[in-house]
Parts: sequence; structure tokens; C-alpha cells
Amino acid sequence: MVGHKKVLLAAPRGYCAGVDRAVVAVEKALDRYGAPVYVRKQIVHNIHVVTELETKGAVFVDEVDEVPAGAHVVFSAHGVSPAVVSAAADRGLQAIDATCPLVTKVHREAVRFARDDFQILLIGHLGHEEVEGTAGEAPDHVTIVNSPADADTVEVRDPEKVVWLSQTTLSVDETMETVRRLRLRFPHLQDPPSDDICYATQNRQVAIKKVAVGADLVIVVGSANSSNSVRLVEVALEHGAKAAYRVDYADEVRQEWLEGVETVGVTSGASVPEVLVQEVLEALSDAGYRDIEEVRTAEEDLIFSLPKELRQDTADRRGGRSTTDRSGA
Repeated sequence: MVGHKKVLLAAPRGYCAGVDRAVVAVEKALDRYGAPVYVRKQIVHNIHVVTELETKGAVFVDEVDEVPAGAHVVFSAHGVSPAVVSAAADRGLQAIDATCPLVTKVHREAVRFARDDFQILLIGHLGHEEVEGTAGEAPDHVTIVNSPADADTVEVRDPEKVVWLSQTTLSVDETMETVRRLRLRFPHLQDPPSDDICYATQNRQVAIKKVAVGADLVIVVGSANSSNSVRLVEVALEHGAKAAYRVDYADEVRQEWLEGVETVGVTSGASVPEVLVQEVLEALSDAGYRDIEEVRTAEEDLIFSLPKELRQDTADRRGGRSTTDRSGA
């Protein structure tokens, strides 16, 4: 017999400053230059955002050689390697760099440590666009460490000259476990100058940890290729949730998930517009979960300026968000 049904709504959740900046960059480019504007890879890892931008005239491509010579191309929030920048220049493309500034920080760290001839152990998921971009800054100096288990087998040239960096959207706990294992083998391992895992990823994980303790079920709104969204499911399960699932849309919530469930935790990844969370809450309300308690663990007010190519005449866009740009924090 199910008692009082309620929702624990995590905060912060949803859009982070880097995602906000990247999405608005594409919208602003469409406003300024007209359709089509090309985007290398998904601007952010969210199917809804990508679909919305496609309806406005954005064309998503895998590589810059698919973009007509001389056209405008936006680099995604995940960043690109210098080789991609050069390839775009060779085609005469008008490039707009929407790389998240926190990713750019990691790129600069890689360049600096490579210049000092350190071997860089880059903790991150092999094949992820962000990891490819960062590794591309110093391919001769970067070794990717894909998991804590990899830390036990990775080889280094000189144990005295090794540093770790990380993808910005990882699980904090898993990353620290990887670093712990690496340091056991390489006591002289250096840390990055500051945290590489971004503030938004950390904040969303802290919030879902607090929610998970009291939740029978956690629903994470986010796409399958969103690293930080997938991590939220894992973190929820590791910190007390009896079950946790990821959905893109409210209609993916299954009735059987709710059977015997009194408390549902809800959050969303850093590339998810708030409208999708509200639709999940409406679906849960229809199922009897009408009591919503917000669980807030941090306040976020960070705003990044738009890419330099788009900064002119942007005050009106920052004053009122577009329909695609719905903050969830």
C-alpha cells in the first residue's frame, strides 16, 4: 500500500553556464547570419535542444569537411582539437568557438604541461568529444585513462614527470578513486592547478546524493550521450536510491517504475532545458505525485560571455532567454 506520494526535486539541475552560452551562440548566429548555420557535432548532448535548433536552421555535421567552403560553423561546447581549427581555416570557414570556458581551461593546462614535457594522464571516456579535443592539444604527451581499473595498468615514461587532468563531466567520486590508484603507483603525480570537473557537474551530483537517500526511485532527465546525465544515474544508485533511470522525455517514464514507490527523486543533466523537467513533473502529478519538495544544495549565478564573434549587440538576448534557452538551475 503506497502512502503519501511526493517528489524530491533536485536543485541545482539543468542548464549550466557553458550550455547556456553554447545554445545562445547558435541562436545568435542564426539571427545574425541567417540559416543555415553549421555546427560541428551536437552543440550540447541533448536530443531536444538539437532538434529545436535544427527547426531554426542549424545543420549538424560530424566534421568540418562537410561544411560548404566559406560558411559559418560553430564548434560545440565540448571543444575541438587544434587540427579541427586548422581544417576549418583551410576551408575558409567562419568559425564561432562555443567551447565551454571550463573546457578551454583544461585545454590550456594540457598545452602548458606538455610544454614542460610532462606526461598527461587524461581521465575521461575514450571517444568522448571533449576528451578528443583535449588530447588533440598535445597528442604526444596525453595518455587517456578510461576508468579506475585503467589506473592499475597505465604505463608512463617518467614517474617523476606525470600529471593528471580530467574530462569536466565525470563522476567526482570515481575520478578521485582513479587518482588515488594512480598515486599509489606514481607518488610524484601532480594535480591540476584547479578542479577540472566543472562546478555544475559537481553541484548536480551533490544535489542528487542528498535526494537519493530519501528516494525510492530517481528519474534523471537527459540524453544517453550526455556524460553528466549518465553519471547522475550512477551517483543516485550509489547513494541510496532503490532504482534510477534516465529519460529524454516524460513519455518514457514507465508505469511499472512507479509501482510501490512513495518518493520519486527528479533531476536533470547540465544540457537539459527546464521544460523537459516540468513535463516529467506533470506526468508524475497525473500519477498522484503532486507534493513537490525542492532539495537545494547550492546557488548558481555564473554567466559566461558569448564567443567573441557574437558579442556585439547581445544585451537584448541576455535580458530575455529564448524558448530553447530555459535555465533549470
